[in-house]
Amino acid sequence: MAAMDATSGYDRMKELKEFDESKMGVKGLSDSGITSIPRFFVHPPETLSDFKKSSSTCTNIPIIDLSNIINSKDADHRLKIVEQVKEAAKTWGFFQVINHGVPISVLDETIHAVKAFHDQPHEVKAKFYKRENEIGGVMYTSNNDLHRAKSAAWHDSLQAWMGPEPLKEADLPEICRNEVVAWDKSATEVVETVMELLCEGLGLEAGKFKELTFLDARVLVGHCYPYCPQPDLTVGITSHTDPGVITVLLQNHVPGLQVKHGDEWVNVKPVPGGLIINAGDFLQIISNGEYKSVQHRVLANSSKEARISIVIFFNLAKWKGDGYHGPLPELLSPEKPAIYQNFTKQEFFENFYSKGIDTKSLIEKIKKKN
Repeated sequence: MAAMDATSGYDRMKELKEFDESKMGVKGLSDSGITSIPRFFVHPPETLSDFKKSSSTCTNIPIIDLSNIINSKDADHRLKIVEQVKEAAKTWGFFQVINHGVPISVLDETIHAVKAFHDQPHEVKAKFYKRENEIGGVMYTSNNDLHRAKSAAWHDSLQAWMGPEPLKEADLPEICRNEVVAWDKSATEVVETVMELLCEGLGLEAGKFKELTFLDARVLVGHCYPYCPQPDLTVGITSHTDPGVITVLLQNHVPGLQVKHGDEWVNVKPVPGGLIINAGDFLQIISNGEYKSVQHRVLANSSKEARISIVIFFNLAKWKGDGYHGPLPELLSPEKPAIYQNFTKQEFFENFYSKGIDTKSLIEKIKKKN
């Protein structure tokens, strides 16, 4: 889309800049009582028509019960859960875990604290508002890829880099500071268990991913999807895959998340006390295609109540040698050669920050040609 529409006099770049500089986010727009959304949020008909398709045959992503898995001496039970996790990561790329050891009260406190941040007047939130995408620190923004995407999406985000360098707790907004720090610790413990199961599913030692620093680089993002007056014209988050290793998602009861399974979009129903885990592009690459990253998206919210989701993206902190990675050598053999080339740290980050969020673009770039 051109910066200036010659036929209508619409100046997209000017409107984007004004919205960005207002620092009010879509929550501010929604709270102001608007009845129509700004034009730069409107998505093309081909995107919107696809959003009207959802699955009627699949009811939900796999649900895996982690009770009795931590410190369990029952090898057969653990093997059964390893197989469930392996199958889910292979065929769905998404699954929910229940009985993961984190009390529901902690989950609720985390959701309420992130919601409380977004519910503040935009003048209060504005001091955290940034557009730079530097690694580290805390930022509040609307659409991380606002100036790179073709159309904006109806969400705001509070983002905090929790590792590898420890975040200064004082940098976090006071209204959700304690809960964000506590949630990072609890979620990391759950993901460590899940990573062990994923490792065992590949025939690796349980601690291999931890050894490779896959738990250490963490970005916590608290999304708010406020009421949208024209939900049929825009999206909550456009269809994409996550670039990292593993993502863990905590959400409130307001629906909206959809996952691509085969040719169908499946509505993910929030399970009380459940956490959603999904594989990222990096995991697909290092597993040499055994585990799959899968497209997902969020519908624009037609409910008067905001959808809140807290996501932590896990990625490696230490790259190999002078900064590269690829399929793990332990998983390769003459019968199972590498299907992806090695890639550099620079290629990884440039691929993410050079455009809007998308689907498997790095995977496509490094896939070996037959």
